[in-house]
Amino acid sequence: MDIRTKSVEMGFNKAYEYLDRNPEENLPKLLAMVRKMRPEAEYDDKFRLFESVIKDKDSPWHKLLFSLWTDVDAGVRQTAFRNFIVNAFFRWSQMQKTNEKVYGFRAPWTILMDPTSACNLHCTGCWAAEYGSRLNLSFDDLDSIVEQGKKLGIYMYLFSGGEPLVRKADIIALCSKHSDAQFLAFTNGTLIDEEFADDMLRVQNFIPAISVEGFESATDARRGEGTFRRVLKAVSILKERKLPFGFSCCYTSQNVKCIGSEEYFDWMIDCGAKFCWFFTYMPIGKGAPADLMVSAEQRAEMYRVIRAFRKTKPIFTIDFWNDGEYVKGCIAGGRYYFHINANGDAEPCAFIHYSDSNIHEKSLAEVLASPLFSAYRSRQPFNCNHLRPCPLLDNPEKIVEIVNESHAESTDLAAPEDVDGLAGKCEEKARKWAPVADEIWNESGAAK
Repeated sequence: MDIRTKSVEMGFNKAYEYLDRNPEENLPKLLAMVRKMRPEAEYDDKFRLFESVIKDKDSPWHKLLFSLWTDVDAGVRQTAFRNFIVNAFFRWSQMQKTNEKVYGFRAPWTILMDPTSACNLHCTGCWAAEYGSRLNLSFDDLDSIVEQGKKLGIYMYLFSGGEPLVRKADIIALCSKHSDAQFLAFTNGTLIDEEFADDMLRVQNFIPAISVEGFESATDARRGEGTFRRVLKAVSILKERKLPFGFSCCYTSQNVKCIGSEEYFDWMIDCGAKFCWFFTYMPIGKGAPADLMVSAEQRAEMYRVIRAFRKTKPIFTIDFWNDGEYVKGCIAGGRYYFHINANGDAEPCAFIHYSDSNIHEKSLAEVLASPLFSAYRSRQPFNCNHLRPCPLLDNPEKIVEIVNESHAESTDLAAPEDVDGLAGKCEEKARKWAPVADEIWNESGAAK
């Protein structure tokens, strides 16, 4: 650890100790001190926004922020704050100039990886069902990814699958070994039991995002009868131990009204969720039903609903596609994240199943400098309207260009999908979304 990082960590520990004694009283004082240390004009808006959140006790953001002291275990809270602030943000940002000089690219903020293709459920439209349990990354593979990632400044890691908690013992071992990194898993939640929750409480650096499709009928219709009740059991176990968690919601043409309802948002908050990731359904895989894709009108409605509830509901929400305006387009391809599947194939995104590199043959640095990732990054943003960020869903001609230029191959081992065929499934949706997105973009003033 260099001197600067060590001093930042020492400063964080002292500041956190001071804050933890009386968050409501000491956070405004701490913010004032930080503002004096960073008087640059570029930070004024951010400071003013944070100050307003702290002062307005009726604000949903105020309630969400200070619920971290009432609802979350003290050790888990401190570990999460340290890993996010000192490691995932400060260390990562400090490494970027070095990465550009040595490798010619900025390292992504996070890596999404699949410990396994196995799953205990068989959800409609899920590509993982095609693989069964035959694909796995060993513990040594996972450990190597994190070791290499940290050398690039990456301290945030996400798990998907399959169902990642099929490998819960290895995940806990990885969290324990890399206590300075933060881990999050997209999970169906049905394998969270008391023993695993106790392990989470011990390692302190693992947070689940539990997948739900709406209320009981909608969730069970796609994920199997009884799944919703098992999710509620998992939520109860986590809440009892003051373990933070969130939800992951895939909205489709069939459940969008439920997912976007106030009743549903209130239910998530009542469950104790601190955040929710929203994804729209993608027709990945040859057998994936395209009729589950949302219409342009449904996507626009989710855009409006999520933004409206951000002003009134104490839950942090992220809409993977519709929030492109906040990150200036697509974040994949190694820009802020990329995906490693259970076969070791490095893909630009969890929804872009093409690769020209495998971690068993290349280092992470070589993967990020590969022709596929280079072709991907060179075209970002894929559209000047950041509400049309995706090279597949919103600009399908782009993914065809990228795959053909880099000579990447389909990573679907069960039924390899031709990129022209995949893009073709999205062309009509992209065409119909374009004028709607452009209208919203211009009305919001973001286009200026």
